[in-house]
Amino acid sequence: MLDGAGAIVMGRKGFDKNEGDGGWGDSGPVGDTPCFVVTHNKPTTPHPPVYTFVTDGVVSAIEQAKSAAGDKFVGLHGATVMQQALPLGLVDEIRVHVIPVLLGGGTPLFDRLDSAITLERTQVLVTPAATHLGFRVVR
Repeated sequence: MLDGAGAIVMGRKGFDKNEGDGGWGDSGPVGDTPCFVVTHNKPTTPHPPVYTFVTDGVVSAIEQAKSAAGDKFVGLHGATVMQQALPLGLVDEIRVHVIPVLLGGGTPLFDRLDSAITLERTQVLVTPAATHLGFRVVR
């Protein structure tokens, strides 16, 4: 799956939690794959060139990511980005990876959806480390 990623769109909170030492180091969540961070304010400190900070919304971030991705897919990382993109019809497929650990915090993945989104299950893969679920968004 990671080999097919041409770009990533993520929120600022996920970026802040994982960048730098102890996180992704000098690259992004998928190595050198371009990563577009949706934010209200660009950081004032320098960051690796893999990151582009987008201040004009999730639609712009996804458009820029699609351009950078070429014929590969764009991955959305984080609950807030997904909650913004789904109602706008910008999501074709959802992949959820369930691991046997309860963290007791974080942002609920589908907490702020105003209407029902119909899904078609396309994948269930159970491994010792996780259960991987795939769904196509039905339009």
